[in-house]
Amino acid sequence: MKSHEASERHGSKCMLRQPPATEIYRHNDISLFEVDGAKNKLYCRNLCLLAKMFLDHKTLYYDVEPFLFYVLTLNDSYGSHIVGYFSKEKTSIRPYNLSCIMTLPHTQRKGYGKLLIDFSYVLSKLEGKPGTPEKPLSDLGLISYRSYWRSKVLHYIAASKDSNILITGISKNTGMLFEDVVLALHDLELLDYDDKCEEMVLQLDKQMIRDHVQEQLNILEGHRH
Repeated sequence: MKSHEASERHGSKCMLRQPPATEIYRHNDISLFEVDGAKNKLYCRNLCLLAKMFLDHKTLYYDVEPFLFYVLTLNDSYGSHIVGYFSKEKTSIRPYNLSCIMTLPHTQRKGYGKLLIDFSYVLSKLEGKPGTPEKPLSDLGLISYRSYWRSKVLHYIAASKDSNILITGISKNTGMLFEDVVLALHDLELLDYDDKCEEMVLQLDKQMIRDHVQEQLNILEGHRH
């Protein structure tokens, strides 16, 4: 809007109180809506223009038809308020499960970005194939994803009752691409070269894994307070 008055006029006339789409998830006051870029072009273009205000590398804002937009909202008696979104190509020859992700500045550092990434991997698992974000990632995006991958891998290993954990098993159960699992294990220093087998093997440090999981739980509890 060009002015506060224009925004007020729009608010008094517009009856839309939630994204023009199907609500596919709800928990307490959080909802996720799936918006088809081909069916709701103007709404999705506006989403992209909103993201362009906060993402320097954001270039796409007109050609939205090939994408699905997953919009995360906080709900109250007035309606559903946008927290952030991620977009995903409907059809891709590459295993991309996320094209662009954005959380509004006033909602950052509250776990919503991680929740959006989680949803992208849930979709990958539902599709029965591992996924990865569109490359190349921004510097900040790479830092965020490597942190996410490490956390998911550690949580999987900590919860697993299988003594013979395989990288392919981690990939299948987390929805992560094989190469991203390897990168996370390398970051965690859980990979070692076995001279006898002449291949990389997992070296599991159970205490380190338990300590990390507890640290993540403490951070999550801190966000809630």
